[in-house]
Amino acid sequence: MFSSLARKCKHASVCISLTRLKINPSRAQFRRLIKVYYRAHGRDLTWRCTRDPYKILISEVMLQQTQVERVRMKYPEFIARFPNFRALAAASLSDVFAAWQGMGYNRRALALKRLAQIVVERYGGVLPKDPKILDSLPGIGWATACAIMAFAYGQPFPFIETNIRRVFIHFFFPRTRKVSDAQILVQVAATLDMRNPREWYYALMDYGSYLACTVPNPNRRASQYRRQSRFEGSERQLRGRILAFLAKRGIAVRIDTLARTLGGSRRRIKKVLDTLVKEGFIIIRSNRISLSL
Repeated sequence: MFSSLARKCKHASVCISLTRLKINPSRAQFRRLIKVYYRAHGRDLTWRCTRDPYKILISEVMLQQTQVERVRMKYPEFIARFPNFRALAAASLSDVFAAWQGMGYNRRALALKRLAQIVVERYGGVLPKDPKILDSLPGIGWATACAIMAFAYGQPFPFIETNIRRVFIHFFFPRTRKVSDAQILVQVAATLDMRNPREWYYALMDYGSYLACTVPNPNRRASQYRRQSRFEGSERQLRGRILAFLAKRGIAVRIDTLARTLGGSRRRIKKVLDTLVKEGFIIIRSNRISLSL
């Protein structure tokens, strides 16, 4: 199992042999292992070369549900087109969706546009240095808020994302089923580098990426683990198509028109529309649909 997985990993020649890694290490051993790996194999990613809160925010939202390699390609284009909050806030939805094309989950692009408008209108174009405020903004959430605090402002807030979760389950919960994020956060907080959380989190993420191609996925033992459902033909795909269609049209459309254009049943489309209304993305008046912006 290990050898077949290792052949797929570009870091298969890593100097730290997986067969010699110690499970349930001391915190000092754990920190040393992660840092040694990072010094030798840390990834060169564009968004790691900045402390600009706007640029870090964009990268974090992009990375929420998209693989690093795709973000690596799209991120520079998006930043070049919308270099700051004011540029993004002033852009048309059609332009934002066009720049987002290929990233999937179009609601993230819409949330970023709404967020930019809020930051410009309420905070003078400056992203607040407060995780509670960040958590309240569209498309962020607590984990992303804490990541921004660490990467933009150097503040040591514990948080979990996919690769970090993988690392901690692998080392500290080797035989535990249904590991909760609350259990993992205890270990994250206990091992956090308080002086340089930014680099420490990068190191954890890179080691988690390494584990992803060298061991069976530890995240399957996380209590929140769910297999990703098929995208083609899913409601997720339909959501994205609806938002992109409304942005392109730029005017309110009837539900029947939407169903006829997208080729779905009126009942199924109405179900998705109800969800988008609850989330604040669209408005329905007199059987006509438009984006809430």
